Amino acid sequence: MEEKQRLDFLLGALAPCGFAGYFDKMLGRRGGWRSLLIKAGPGCGKSTMMAKIADHLTAQGETVELIHCSSDPDSLDGVVCPARRFSIVDATAPHTLEPGCPGAVETVVSLYDCLDGTYLFGHQQKVADLFDRCGKLQARAARYITAAGSLLDDSLRISFACTDLDAARGFAKHLASKYLPASGEGAVEELRVLSANTLRGPLCYADTVTKVADTIILLEDDGGAASRAMMQLLHDEALSRGHRVITCYCSMAPYDKIDHLLLPDLSLAFVTSNRFHPLDFAGARRIHCTRFASTDALRAHRARLRFNRKAARDLFAQASNLQAEAKQYHDLLEGYYKSAANFEQIDAVTEQIIRSYC
Repeated sequence: MEEKQRLDFLLGALAPCGFAGYFDKMLGRRGGWRSLLIKAGPGCGKSTMMAKIADHLTAQGETVELIHCSSDPDSLDGVVCPARRFSIVDATAPHTLEPGCPGAVETVVSLYDCLDGTYLFGHQQKVADLFDRCGKLQARAARYITAAGSLLDDSLRISFACTDLDAARGFAKHLASKYLPASGEGAVEELRVLSANTLRGPLCYADTVTKVADTIILLEDDGGAASRAMMQLLHDEALSRGHRVITCYCSMAPYDKIDHLLLPDLSLAFVTSNRFHPLDFAGARRIHCTRFASTDALRAHRARLRFNRKAARDLFAQASNLQAEAKQYHDLLEGYYKSAANFEQIDAVTEQIIRSYC
């Protein structure tokens, strides 16, 4: 049971525009939400602190969303507990956050006082060099992601030209009428990322889908145009009918292409499968989006589409290699901060958070 209480997500990833995320969107500034913003150096126990808080909440029967770090999916960037209207998030770069409503909504939890500044100052040059190396490697990785994005955008343009979008939207309306009844609860939208390219290559938290949904509608779409149009319509219909929607954007188009929609109140999910994150769920309803495309028109562009896919895959692999190299330097950086951190003091802060907020 406890495993179903843990939903895995990302809140951001490297995108063609650089790091893109929704960390500021997770800070609910209405309805009694409270958010803790952790400020600390690398290796100071932020992820461990959040894991302990998640364990405490699940032990009490709550469902939590575990927000993983795209640079290191083994680490946590945040924990969200919708039932408690509570969130805690790493508020340091590359997703720096500052309070918008200090005290009323957000509270800064600073662990800087738990660091031996004299020790860190004594290793200033090495620490600065490691930060610089990590930043440069992540910037290079972002450039490879940008290059891959341009190729995928070219393929998407072809897909749009070969797809009957009116037919795709018409079918999406049929799905909406069948699976999205009107609700009296009032619409709520949360932005998340379910699939992205990471230092381990393409990553998709498919288990989250099966934990949230008993009914899964799978749109198989290598082209991207049909599913893009259908997901947008389903998204709009779900909100207009008053549902809670977890909207998972594509990390390669993080502001305008929806990859997945999760509707916990209906135990329902609409998900997209393609060559970069192939998905398969037992009992899912599968919709082959080639039904909305002209196969003859696509065949005319077959060589170009194949080239774009292969080149993009190679670029993603290079980006992952660079992120993995950055992680090696980040681990060295963490070593300095671990040596400077007073973990007994940090544990005491963790226990105080649990007593006060959980």
